[in-house]
Amino acid sequence: MTKTTLVVGLDGSETGARALAFAKEQARQIGDATIALIYVVEWSPFSFQTPEENAERHKRREEELKLAHERVLDPAVSAVKGEGFDVTGTVRHGDVAEILDEIAQKAAPSQIIIGRVGHRGLRERLFGSVGTHLVASASVPVTIVP
Repeated sequence: MTKTTLVVGLDGSETGARALAFAKEQARQIGDATIALIYVVEWSPFSFQTPEENAERHKRREEELKLAHERVLDPAVSAVKGEGFDVTGTVRHGDVAEILDEIAQKAAPSQIIIGRVGHRGLRERLFGSVGTHLVASASVPVTIVP
């Protein structure tokens, strides 16, 4: 039997914490499971800027990666490991739905677990949520936790 991987999207919100709690319960029930915690810094590769602006943008990107690790991912990984779970943690830049699905595909068989509402605000209301995009396009089952 293959070890099951549960991919959990974290964003530092309360609903992200509930998604993680749900994933831990699922992992307990499955028994032989890995929880893959993923924090995605929304980042578009498309920009029309000068070389100097792009260099500054790259610096900000590296700072955002560091902050995501320090404030959200590393504490979550430590806490979940402390509870006895097999856990990994990843921070990436890009489109949240695409990256969560990409990681889930590599970890098959797996499931993606996310919170229903995160730290997204107006952009999410205008262009649709990560959950909407995942449900429409993910290659593995998606669980959206309220």
